Amino acid sequence: MPLIATKILVGFVVGVLIGLTGIGGGVLLLPILIFGLRVPAIVAVGSDALFNFFTKIPAGLLHLKKDTVRRKVVIALAVGSVPGSIGGVALLTHIRSLYGNGVNDFIKITIGILLIVIPTLLLFQKRIEENVANRPPTMKSFVGMSVIGLVAGFLVGMTSVGSGSIIMMLLLLFYSYPPKVNVGTDVVHAVVLTGVTGILHFHLGNVDSKLVLSLLIGSIPGGLLGSHLSTRVPMLWLRRILCTLLLLTGARMLWPAF
Repeated sequence: MPLIATKILVGFVVGVLIGLTGIGGGVLLLPILIFGLRVPAIVAVGSDALFNFFTKIPAGLLHLKKDTVRRKVVIALAVGSVPGSIGGVALLTHIRSLYGNGVNDFIKITIGILLIVIPTLLLFQKRIEENVANRPPTMKSFVGMSVIGLVAGFLVGMTSVGSGSIIMMLLLLFYSYPPKVNVGTDVVHAVVLTGVTGILHFHLGNVDSKLVLSLLIGSIPGGLLGSHLSTRVPMLWLRRILCTLLLLTGARMLWPAF
């Protein structure tokens, strides 16, 4: 199979899985790019960030239309996440200036840790939702939201992972918005964060534009198909299987480091 067709197929498969399970594209796509397509980790991160930016725009616009977005929360998160992302990208640039291609090993270790932490949280998401559903918010301040954004932005700048999943979990733990508002606010903020991160990586030469285009060509119909099938397949078990595979992938990424 020609390489471009393989990339389109990867985009299609990732799109289907996102539509089926709701698990973020960064968590699903990065391991495939790094292990499957042998894309250098720093290029995989930059390309994935730009890919996520384009794929989240339609959902973000839909949530804005449905009024399921807390705009002030988006602003508060972005106040932290934008400088956080700049810091994460700057750290990668500094590491590359010191160790050259060694930056790819650093990225793999960081992604490996996130691929263990995030799927673990996703596996227990329902239980977390049940435990926090009836309690008042534990944080209310603009500063608190900005700190959440800062942490997530820094991680996204380094790995492109977490623009959705990490923010979602932190909002779930520290605030008590209705689920659809949590999702809408998270998606719109992710457009801002991945846009900034993708542009930074693009200017630094960390984006393979042809790869991003190929992935988008496949992911759009894949996402539509996945969303259509989501009511026809056992999504809970598929989500659990997928999280387990991601945990194993994270362990595999960390294995050479220990």
